[in-house]
Amino acid sequence: MPDNGEFSKSLKEFLTKIDGWYAGNHEGFRTLFDATIANVVKCPADPNDPDGKKVYYDWRGKGIEDLKNFFTDWYNDWYKTKPNDGLDYIEKFSWLTYENDYGMVFVTCGPGLAMTADFTHLQGDQMDDEGEDGQKLIKLWKDELGTRMGDFKDGPWSTFNQFFIRELKDGKRPIDAPKDNSVVVAPTDCVINMIVDDLAEETPIPVKTVTMNVRQLLAGSEYYKKFVPREEDGRTVPGGTAVSCILMPDTYHWYHAPVQGEVVESHDDVHGIYYGMRDFPELLNKGNVGYGFDYEMFDNFRRGYLVFRTTFTDPQMRNHETYVAMVTVGLNSIGSVQYEKEFRNPQKPVPVTKGQKIGNFQYGGSLNILLFEHGRFPALQLHMGQRIGTLEAPERTKGLFSHPHHAQSRRGIPFAR
Repeated sequence: MPDNGEFSKSLKEFLTKIDGWYAGNHEGFRTLFDATIANVVKCPADPNDPDGKKVYYDWRGKGIEDLKNFFTDWYNDWYKTKPNDGLDYIEKFSWLTYENDYGMVFVTCGPGLAMTADFTHLQGDQMDDEGEDGQKLIKLWKDELGTRMGDFKDGPWSTFNQFFIRELKDGKRPIDAPKDNSVVVAPTDCVINMIVDDLAEETPIPVKTVTMNVRQLLAGSEYYKKFVPREEDGRTVPGGTAVSCILMPDTYHWYHAPVQGEVVESHDDVHGIYYGMRDFPELLNKGNVGYGFDYEMFDNFRRGYLVFRTTFTDPQMRNHETYVAMVTVGLNSIGSVQYEKEFRNPQKPVPVTKGQKIGNFQYGGSLNILLFEHGRFPALQLHMGQRIGTLEAPERTKGLFSHPHHAQSRRGIPFAR
């Protein structure tokens, strides 16, 4: 993977680089790319969409010139990208890896990984551009977001990335029960899904029969043992619970502490891959974002994590201590995970209040995974009158939450994992 001194300075330089890699089969680049193309899987047929999908790109039979043209279009179309279309090119690129082992190897190893890192860096440069094009894109997004912009502080923003991590106006996200440490709050604006209960070190995910490696998710931290079965005081304590909090491109992209207490350990930049989902379309899943999805891969993406220690008093006035972990995962187009200074690999515990700002994701795909000890977080529980969602215009739902292909019936399944 290139370091900061080896990233391309322009699209032309990037295209010349991968063209040369292909011609000279640099570290097997041509071999892996050709094998990827030879094993591309056709988009599953969908009788409800006989004319094809606007976000489907058929990679079958494509060559290096097609790959270069794809990156060129992706780069040049950026300044015309509306919020509802933010995932389109990511999904088009992901058809290279859809049910394709060769594609997975290509984008997660060697020069293919370096290629995605390089292009992600180029996109970051675009989003940090202080020129007129960036201002036009900001206006496009503001117009599309409409009254949603009323939640945020006014600019000006000198770059699109500054706009993307725009700040909330005071009072727009009041923290629930700030004096009650037993209440867990959402870390950001997100779509929430229960992933699994009774975590093990390698836990089979319901429906998919795959595994989530909790130890790897926490980058080998000894605190992973708090969330998997363990022996304690002569008894076996079962594994805990994992919850996914998926961020949509057009929403608030800072994340905050879900509990009060102290951060006993954190790591703000665990290196990993940028792209490489076997089934990215399934993540969108007809509005049930993340429901029934294979979370195994997220322990390989670039990410950070924090482990919180908190104490609370139950209704019988008994005191408890417990640990909560938050894994901040940067998916497609995310080059790094940005933490506030005090949470960047601290050498001693750092006090934290519920709702305190932890960090942000700049433009791209992202999610938080919350981990709880056994028996501490049995379900999502809401009081009457609290927000459970919003009614949406169909075009936003179609653009951000769902696409028609590869949907599965959820009848008979009473709740998200």
